Amino acid sequence: MSKYTVFIGKTATGYSAHVPDLPGCIAAASTLEETRQLITEAIEFHIEGMKLHGEEVPEPTPLIEQVEVSV
Repeated sequence: MSKYTVFIGKTATGYSAHVPDLPGCIAAASTLEETRQLITEAIEFHIEGMKLHGEEVPEPTPLIEQVEVSV
């Protein structure tokens, strides 16, 4: 089992998500919970497709951090 970093952002109609380690792996929905579910499914589908096409599946980025700044 792997853990991939997912960026989730608020949109005008709900939320969108993407996975930096898996270019093109995206999801969007009206609720945060649904977006989380859809991106999980998208990651699994994306990796399955990569394997079927003989592509190397990238390892997850091991570290992500938020930095607080004063603006």
